[in-house]
Amino acid sequence: MSIDTTAAPDDLVAPFQIEGEPVRGRLARLGAAVDEILAAHDYPEAVANLLGEACALAALVGSNLKFDGRLIVQAQGDGPVRYVVVDYDTDGALRGYCRYDPDAVAKAAQGFVRPGAKTLLGEGVFIMTVDQGADMDRYQGITTIEGETLALCAEQYFAQSEQTPTRVRLAVGQADLGDGLRWRAGGMLIQNIAEDENRGPTAEAWVRTQAFFETIGEDELIDPTISAETLLFRLFHEDGVRVFEAKPLKAFCRCSQDRIESVLTSFSPEERAEMVEDDGLIKVTCEYCSSTYSVDPADLKAEA
Repeated sequence: MSIDTTAAPDDLVAPFQIEGEPVRGRLARLGAAVDEILAAHDYPEAVANLLGEACALAALVGSNLKFDGRLIVQAQGDGPVRYVVVDYDTDGALRGYCRYDPDAVAKAAQGFVRPGAKTLLGEGVFIMTVDQGADMDRYQGITTIEGETLALCAEQYFAQSEQTPTRVRLAVGQADLGDGLRWRAGGMLIQNIAEDENRGPTAEAWVRTQAFFETIGEDELIDPTISAETLLFRLFHEDGVRVFEAKPLKAFCRCSQDRIESVLTSFSPEERAEMVEDDGLIKVTCEYCSSTYSVDPADLKAEA
């Protein structure tokens, strides 16, 4: 789509609460951040869409972490896309990539409907991992890939792993703000807060909120001219919605020259010798951001 009007704020996750109702949620809008992640590779459209959905999902779920750490969203299977993974750090940094078979993806993408998660990943598993740091145990939840979208995989994950009624909507597309087509992604997550003595029954409010949620269009989630506040008001103005301070998002990869050299020192001199190219250097390309690092083997000898 081509857009001529001023863009609304991007690269954020906005938490919200339905006024007077036991329903909370988060709305994610990704512009430059997801474009940087997807543009780092020449992904086919179907693969870029899958990775974009994973980025939006990681932002929606990860932004709710109450500690410093990271969330890893991944799915893997026996289909044309073998692996999709996104890391979300609690400072809002995102990175991700897909591993896929180009010929198999091209075959799966033939037809009028863009293939979804189940078609691309095949039989496999959807995994969310919470990493609380080196001194803490990791928490990992795993479910089978059942739905055709990552949104359905996430809903199944929450139903099985956390027993929390959850709905998720994800969207990915491209828009032209005057400087060419750029990737965009968006998503919304709502959850039903469990009833207790103070809240009383919550089922009716959950059904009502889901009815509004179902009216969201994918184009609205990625429209660069619609702010998070405007979209939430459109959906929930009858009940009222309270929007809290948004958390920023950014594309950021943890690779660096020092990290690459540290990894190379874990190999034996003989193994490193086999990595040397014709110009006498070892070259390593990051799977996430596609940055290439050149290392002189002589600089590693003292650390080996």
